[in-house]
This record gives sequence, structure tokens and C-alpha cells, in this order.
Amino acid sequence: MSEGIYKEKGSKFIGIAVPCGDEEDVKNFLNEWRNTHHQARHLCYAYRFGIQKYVFRVNDDGEPSNSAGAPILGQIQSFDLTNVLIGVIRYYGGVKLGVGGLINAYRTAAKEAIENGKIVTEVVKNYFELRFDYIDMPHIMEIVKSSDAIIKEQTFEASCFLKVAIKINKSDELLNKLESYKTLNIKKTGTF
Repeated sequence: MSEGIYKEKGSKFIGIAVPCGDEEDVKNFLNEWRNTHHQARHLCYAYRFGIQKYVFRVNDDGEPSNSAGAPILGQIQSFDLTNVLIGVIRYYGGVKLGVGGLINAYRTAAKEAIENGKIVTEVVKNYFELRFDYIDMPHIMEIVKSSDAIIKEQTFEASCFLKVAIKINKSDELLNKLESYKTLNIKKTGTF
């Protein structure tokens, strides 16, 4: 996580950049930021995911259309980033900045957050959801743990659920080891 701050005519814009892999992570970060900055007027953001960089979204959170989210996404594109969420929190200073001023403020806060952080190059991974009966849990967990997969989420009840990420070149090996389990349902959710 990295932050950048931009001040203009009494308003304070706090840019926050975090690595982020999916929309569930986005919701968690946004909730955390809203709780931490509950007195802020706006929380505008943009994110982009995937190798192809085709999954993205912007949000102006009540600011004039395209004055906040689009400039934040523009910085993500300028730095050629993916799997990232950038939020900019605005504390209103009492003076309206106009659309041009808002674009500059949100763009600058996002840019500062990126420049104050460290851009990390990661190995591309396949993401899978595994659903299976509890009876198979010990064996499936052993296979997953021995495969260098990263467990992102897990639920163990009568019906079990795992969300895992694994390097692309290790995916087939994992799937081959798991194919004999009759109760197992595997769904590929993406490549990031």
C-alpha cells in the first residue's frame, strides 16, 4: 500500500494504491477506507485487473461525471498497471474547484500514490474455486498445499470451498492430481 496527498484550496485529496486481484478485495478495501475516513466527503476510485487489462471500473462517488474515476484510471493506464485499486479520498475544504480542478486533483493524488509505492512484477496465476465434500478435505488439502498453490479463501463445513491461485505452469499438474475426486467440482475463475 502506498499513499499520496494533494491539497488545493482547502480540500485535501488522499490517494491510496493497493495491489488487488478481484472485486471482493475491492469491496473490502473500500469498506476499510470508508470506516477510516468516515468524515471525508468523497471516495472515488478506479481499478484494473488481468493480463489483458480488460477488467476495469471507475467511480466518481458524487463528483461531476468523469472528473474523478476517469483521471485515476488514466494514471493506472499511464503507468501500465494491472491488478491494482487506487482510491482517492477527498476532504472538502469549502471551495469548489470546478471540473478542471477536480480532474487535476484526483489525477495528481493517484499519481503521487503510485510514485510513492513500489511497482511489483508478479508471476501470472490461474485462479480456481474448488467445491467438495468434507470427507475428501484432508486429501485435497494435502494436494493443494504440496502444489505451491496459494489459498485465498477457505470454508470447511459439510460442503467445503477453496479459492486458490497457482502459477500457470503448475496448474495442469494440480488439476491432474485432483481429477480422481468424485465430489470435487473445479471452476476456473480467471488468470491474473
